[in-house]
Amino acid sequence: MGLQNLFVSVIAAHPILALVLAPVLLLLFRSIYRIYFHPLSYIPGPILPRLTSLWLHYHAYVGDETSTIHKLHQRYGPYVRVSPNEVDISDADAIPAIYVSKGGFSKAACYANFDIDGHKTIFSTTDADYRSPRAKAVVPLFSTKALRENEAAIWGCVDRMIERLKEEARTQRPVNVLNLTRSLAVDAVSTHLFRENYDGVSERGPVLSVSAFVDAFVAVGRFFYLPNVAFVWLEWAVARWATDRETDDSMTLVDKFVGTLVANTTAKSTTYPGRLLAAGLGASEVKAQCKDLIFAGTDSTGMNLATIMRNLVLYPEKYQRLKEEVASNVALGSSAQNVQALPYLNAIVKESLRISMANPTRLPHVVPAGGRTFKDVFFPARSIVGCSSYELHFNPEVFPGPKSFRPERWLDATEAMSKSWFAFGAGSRACIARNLATLELQFVTESLARSNVLCGARAVQNEVEIYEWFNSKVKGEKIELVWD
Repeated sequence: MGLQNLFVSVIAAHPILALVLAPVLLLLFRSIYRIYFHPLSYIPGPILPRLTSLWLHYHAYVGDETSTIHKLHQRYGPYVRVSPNEVDISDADAIPAIYVSKGGFSKAACYANFDIDGHKTIFSTTDADYRSPRAKAVVPLFSTKALRENEAAIWGCVDRMIERLKEEARTQRPVNVLNLTRSLAVDAVSTHLFRENYDGVSERGPVLSVSAFVDAFVAVGRFFYLPNVAFVWLEWAVARWATDRETDDSMTLVDKFVGTLVANTTAKSTTYPGRLLAAGLGASEVKAQCKDLIFAGTDSTGMNLATIMRNLVLYPEKYQRLKEEVASNVALGSSAQNVQALPYLNAIVKESLRISMANPTRLPHVVPAGGRTFKDVFFPARSIVGCSSYELHFNPEVFPGPKSFRPERWLDATEAMSKSWFAFGAGSRACIARNLATLELQFVTESLARSNVLCGARAVQNEVEIYEWFNSKVKGEKIELVWD
């Protein structure tokens, strides 16, 4: 009672002093709680992320989040506390529990920052009941059967890209293959899922017309972990005071393409928008779902394809081995294997997906009610946990020489390698378009070998640096090759 009376006396005598001291004391008490008494206080990590989420927001913004956290794992072990309520896990054994078993944990609320035009998408929603009918409507389009039936159209997109690459190579000027692979990716997505070829490969400008649209969504990754309310206000402020003409033009172009597409589609159509309309979605939401697909299909696949090209140029002996495998298969004529069955080709695709870092960051999910114990470590309910492809793919104990391009490692893959491969996520919330993306990579890799188009090429940049956002962004926005 004496201490309580003392506080009352101080407040009564010095109200202004009390107003100044109150937030300081609250901050002190909160800091002590987060360091010593928080349910995650036993998880190791530096002092700053244990105290405040601002540490995580900063590293996400500047684009070094995953490499910074990687260094922390080297110091603290498989569990690192990266904000007061979030833990990054570097153990691949955690993948089934977080993402697979019984549908996996729910996505964290920050995924809503990827909503489009006020609509939750198949990717961004955290509500399984909301996602289920939408995903169920379009999943058949990504089946092996559907892809096989439309192979000729997808091959057509690849063949046009290879011819364009040959044309650009003859100029003997540096060719930004990232722009070209993005062009192919948007063409393949639109051709297969919309039955309407965007025809990005035919564009003659230095940058694909949808690139600024795609980059605008990539940039959301800088603010991925922000609370939804804070993100909405930030988005409003950027739209009001930081407009960009190129981005606005690209957004308008995509809006027009998607708007015309949906307007000309009926619920009887078996295309992506048609199936969504048949599922009862309104035209506005269908357009948002289509825009989400264009963004995701163009960005990640474009990055992965450019990575394949660059590494085949950097390692001519591997390119030669690929050419020999493809040539031998072509020589078999009608007895030739399907491209998807060629061992070395698929090893190149898998290794490129491992090192491309198209989506390097943690996939945060929320621990359900009651908490969960993993390898004797208890994670309380509502805490946020996740694994990242950067951490899993660059683990030297699983992948010796982790940043080296070694397709041969996949010809005799270990169980640990298979468990740690996280290019498309895992479980029911894994990338819905993974089969289409993989097919594109396989077809392009085969064509690069069969056409010999990369012969005489060399990489312009010594190193490709990225901003480590949810979807990575290449610094300088170029991956260049030049033909001597």
